[in-house]
Amino acid sequence: MSDEDIPEPDRVPGAPHPRETRALYGQDAAEAEFLRAYASGRLHHAWLLTGPRGVGKATLAWRIARFLLAQPDAGPGLPVAPEPPATLDVPADHPVARRVAALSEPGLFLLRRAWDDKAKRLKQVITVDEARRLRGFFSMSSADGGRRVVIVDPADEMNPSAANALLKVLEEPPARATFLLVSHAPDRLLPTIRSRCRTLRLSPLPVPDVEAALAAAGFTPEDGDAARLAALSQGSVGEALRLQQLDGPDLYADLAATLHEAPRMDRPRALKLADSMVGRDAAPRFELALHLIDTLLARLARTGAGLPPPVEAVPGEAELLARLAPDHAAGRIWADLSQSLGARGRHGRAVNLDPSALLLDMVLSINDTAARAAPR
Repeated sequence: MSDEDIPEPDRVPGAPHPRETRALYGQDAAEAEFLRAYASGRLHHAWLLTGPRGVGKATLAWRIARFLLAQPDAGPGLPVAPEPPATLDVPADHPVARRVAALSEPGLFLLRRAWDDKAKRLKQVITVDEARRLRGFFSMSSADGGRRVVIVDPADEMNPSAANALLKVLEEPPARATFLLVSHAPDRLLPTIRSRCRTLRLSPLPVPDVEAALAAAGFTPEDGDAARLAALSQGSVGEALRLQQLDGPDLYADLAATLHEAPRMDRPRALKLADSMVGRDAAPRFELALHLIDTLLARLARTGAGLPPPVEAVPGEAELLARLAPDHAAGRIWADLSQSLGARGRHGRAVNLDPSALLLDMVLSINDTAARAAPR
């Protein structure tokens, strides 16, 4: 397989890669925090970019990388900029921007899951072999004395050996090197890695920013769809793109209709929903269904806590949430179920349980819990 045909593990299918995304929406505070650190002259050598999946962490990492590599002090003997930069923007025609877009920038190293030639698929984790390539990168790029940037996307996918290899570099960082670790779940990282990084937290996006980001990525939802996508994606542009491509709102509507009369749910409809998860081609739909179950439970818990969602994800959802989560006690019940079903889903994927059986079991658990949370 040629390099052009190898899928990129850090790209949302059908959407531009984060290195190709020029604008970042809704994360002005995170950008400003990094710029203040840069202007102080005491830039930390390692940054942990955290927040929900799809809110712009990778896009920010690439913006920071272009910015650092394009600064006048990025090469030996060049003057420092007289005024602190007010933005991370780098013109698209800047030589660094062009090289970064082509993955040909010598001062940049991207650590991500690699292609397995033998299995003809992307590896499931970032392996130690990939992490060890950092030593070669730093030895080859040290001669010019310029700034070097390493992006790890996502750091959560490093196996233990790769994490330890990265840790050794973070413990004794090369001069003028900046590490940008994208992490969806920082608690899964080694505490020693987290302790050597400065955390930069990104927040879920409000509806207008989700809509603007979708338009920038080439998607133009119809009126009202952006608000529903934002609700289901919990403010994540990446998740909104996936939901739109996989008909997520329709799948969520099917799930809500199945449970509309819970604890007397529509069992034939539940069986049909579970059967739609069968087959290799249905794997993305199954992953999305697990995410939407978690979304439904989170929205039930928030409703019970007195914080109902401001926007219905599907028509009739508000009535369903209000009935199944009438008070704080019900909200706690749904929050507990969210944790247990989340763990069940992760275990089921890890041991390759039958998707149809796993999904049906989870829907039945929701139905049974409805009898305790909102007895009729």
